Amino acid sequence: MEHVEARMKELHELLHDYGHAYYVLDEPLVSDAIYDQYMRELMELEEQHPSLILPDSPTQRVGGKPLEGFQKVRHRTPMLSLSNAFSEQDLREFDRRIKELVDSDYRYVCELKIDGLAVSLLYEDGKLVRGATRGDGTTGEDITANIRTIRAVPLRLKESVTLEVRGEAYMPKASFQALNGLRQEQELELFANPRNAAAGSLRQLDPKIAASRQLSVFIYGLGNPEELGIQSHSEALDYLNKLGFSMNRETKVCETIEDVQAFIEEWTAKRNDLPYEIDGIVIKVDRYDQQEELGFTAKSPRFATAYKFPAEEVVTELLDIEWTVGRTGVVTPTAILQAVQVAGTTVRRASLHNVDLIQQKDVRIGDKVIVRKAGDIIPEVVAVLENERKESAVPYEMPTNCPVCESELVRIEEEVALRCVNPACPAQITEGIRHFASRNAMNIDGLGEKVVEQLFQNQLIHDVADLYSLTVEQLIELERMGTKSAENLVRAIAVTKENSLEKVLFGLGIRHIGEKAARLLAEEFGDIDQLMLATREQLTAVHEIGDKMADSLVTYFEQPESQQLVTKLKDAGLVLQYLGRRIDKEALADNPLFGKTVVLTGKLEQMGRNEAKEKLLEKGAKVAGSVSKKTDLVIAGEDAGSKLEKATELGIEVWTEQQMMDALAN
Repeated sequence: MEHVEARMKELHELLHDYGHAYYVLDEPLVSDAIYDQYMRELMELEEQHPSLILPDSPTQRVGGKPLEGFQKVRHRTPMLSLSNAFSEQDLREFDRRIKELVDSDYRYVCELKIDGLAVSLLYEDGKLVRGATRGDGTTGEDITANIRTIRAVPLRLKESVTLEVRGEAYMPKASFQALNGLRQEQELELFANPRNAAAGSLRQLDPKIAASRQLSVFIYGLGNPEELGIQSHSEALDYLNKLGFSMNRETKVCETIEDVQAFIEEWTAKRNDLPYEIDGIVIKVDRYDQQEELGFTAKSPRFATAYKFPAEEVVTELLDIEWTVGRTGVVTPTAILQAVQVAGTTVRRASLHNVDLIQQKDVRIGDKVIVRKAGDIIPEVVAVLENERKESAVPYEMPTNCPVCESELVRIEEEVALRCVNPACPAQITEGIRHFASRNAMNIDGLGEKVVEQLFQNQLIHDVADLYSLTVEQLIELERMGTKSAENLVRAIAVTKENSLEKVLFGLGIRHIGEKAARLLAEEFGDIDQLMLATREQLTAVHEIGDKMADSLVTYFEQPESQQLVTKLKDAGLVLQYLGRRIDKEALADNPLFGKTVVLTGKLEQMGRNEAKEKLLEKGAKVAGSVSKKTDLVIAGEDAGSKLEKATELGIEVWTEQQMMDALAN
């Protein structure tokens, strides 16, 4: 038995080394025949001695039994999306903001933006233990079984370290062409582009299907660099490369924004020569301490941006204009087009934005129009070719009635949109329910557009509260809804009863109340009852809540229908309370930091910048990124620069780090 175990270990090492050389370095060490010979030998030994099979064995990539569903996993640190830049002017504006907020010299790291699916990989003691999708940035889906089938993902690292890495799983162009060729032979629907194919492959419940799709991955980031003593993004990339990860080689450190622009121009010209798809360039400030200093907005980091390649434009014919009703009653026009390929996708529909655009561009049925993808994502009509217009084309007549409930449409003063103001409009109700169930609101798995429409048409739901009284017996009567799916949906709905108030508040779809505003209001008022009683003055006293938001909230909660809905949600068992950290204002009233707008500058010695921000927020301070007349206090660490100078010019109070520590301890 010892000699068998020794041989299996030897084969493990050989196959790991050969696989890394082939799939990661693109430098094969042996022929395919030899690799296959060793793989067959190992598989035979494992079949004879199943107790000796290790989780990181190269044979475990082929895919196991089909999964019943994907479990939710919470990322150790959020996977935020990036803000976008579309021009040189946008890049220079990004650079100007960095210059304003960072006190010392900085540089950028430029990387190709791979067009795939963002993933997070967790390793413990050097072994892969979990792979997850990005999801909503905080919570993703556990796709470990499918991730293990990607040969560019190491099952074990060259060091026994515990870390989380971020990367992009993608489908190489060759794999995509082969997959669509096979699907065409089988008379199956073709994938529109490699990105969709990669995403669909990683969300297969059968890992064998994922394994057959020949995906790959590039790792682009480290989730816990501070734990490993790594000081910069470029240093992290070098470290990840040494551990055996698949890294994109087309990465460059740039000292100036002009260098960044040159890198972008180079790859704009060369992008089609790559064996994989890219849709832009990612630009990040290199040093982690400067990234901390810059911080985050509600949705994205300030220290990074994604430059998107110029949108591809094509000409096609406008066949019709379709009007759809949103959850707030806005009626939106959509162009119905002669099918055309745009940026690798077949486009049949495109945005016309609003009534004014149709009138300004004099859009007519039958026109030849120019269509492009905004940021390579959303198709839109950007121009009409009037010189190619047919003589029979007549000016387009705008609708006067709702396309769903036929109520008269209105146009509110100072708004460009037509609006259906009938609160019983079926389209508004179903759109509102879909929004309530959406990922950034209540996040109800399995409650998609078609299910919502069926539930409404069968009169099983009339508002979002009715979701919580649905039963498995009711659901299995719906088209394409089996017992297992019904049980999963009922369970997914029940779980959301424990959601914090901000999720419910955002899910209600109150005009002008986005995710950030919902969180601020939930934190301030604590529960739904206190929020419903709040006056306009109390609402606008909350940091970043303006008059429009306050008026919208008061108007919403004054409606009897809204009050009845809240009562139904309470009766259904929803928490309707803020479950995050709240500030005890009375206890903190005497703290010198309470209510102050604080700016941190320079290097802190006793704690990291993010920790300092958290501590300041706990004391009721507001932390800003730049110094202005509204700043109350600047805390200056070592090597403080322009922010300290500006604070001195404006006569703003300046503290040392120790003074801050003393106040935090109070």
